Amino acid sequence: MLSLGHGIFFALGGYAFAMFLLLQLPAGKLPDFFSLNGVTELPWFWQPFASLPFTLVATILIPAAIAGVVGYFIFRNRIRGVYFAILTQAALIVFYNLFTSQQKWINGTNGLKTDSALFFGKVVSSIEVQWLFYLLSLAGLVGAYAICRWLTNGRFGRLLMAIRDDEPRVRFSGYDPTSFKVFVLAVSAALAGVSGALYTVQSGIITPNAMDVSFSIEMIIWVAVGGRGTLIGAVIGALLVNFAKSILSEQFPTFWLFFQGALFLVVVTGLPDGIVGWFRQNGSKWQQLRGDRLLATYPQVDLDEELQSERNIGGKS
Repeated sequence: MLSLGHGIFFALGGYAFAMFLLLQLPAGKLPDFFSLNGVTELPWFWQPFASLPFTLVATILIPAAIAGVVGYFIFRNRIRGVYFAILTQAALIVFYNLFTSQQKWINGTNGLKTDSALFFGKVVSSIEVQWLFYLLSLAGLVGAYAICRWLTNGRFGRLLMAIRDDEPRVRFSGYDPTSFKVFVLAVSAALAGVSGALYTVQSGIITPNAMDVSFSIEMIIWVAVGGRGTLIGAVIGALLVNFAKSILSEQFPTFWLFFQGALFLVVVTGLPDGIVGWFRQNGSKWQQLRGDRLLATYPQVDLDEELQSERNIGGKS
């Protein structure tokens, strides 16, 4: 599923946590932008975000719920491929325009600044808080990878691959691909929401620009560079692209987007399977040179650990 709308879920998680931080004020006091817009009473939808437990749950459930509803109506009508990408991009534009127009309630295009807010009595921009959320980001990365690895292993993972490769056959086999695709989309949205919350604290601000089309395309570039269809590829791609972005945007601030576009073209034309795919292909060639016998089947049974263990047991017997 090629989604161009994950900026929505990233921004929702970021806004949820930013609202919590901005409400850490003395009783009766409102965030500064409310007074600038003539608001004298805290809006009802802000009030629950004064609670940290509610905010943590909302950071996960709100993006997941919206993704589940949108995904259900899309997948129920068997929309996929480029049409799915177009619909997710359309949803992204709708949410972007919605958030930019709400100057009175969420500060519109200016977004919510969190760098001077307090988190358990400490300023968010302080070294202690930033270091804490850096460690939380690392822990979140490990946890997200473990969850995705657990989901993609076993029967559930094989069913997801079957839906990817031949959805009509899966449907004729008695499974309903819609529910599985909705679930996967909701899980990915929840992970994006958590990422947005962590990003908001460390960047000091969240704005509707997180729902800009270019940012969602940048997420796709991360996956394309690292390797589609792999979990570690997405991690490698995100790290490499953002490292290059930090270096090149400082040296050539007006030309970074050109570098990004060129990188995407090089990967699509020269490394269609990304960095991880390239290493896997060349690893197979090295095994052939060493004399190891690889089976030319699909899916690649030589990469399936479960089948390898059964083959080894059969060979010993």
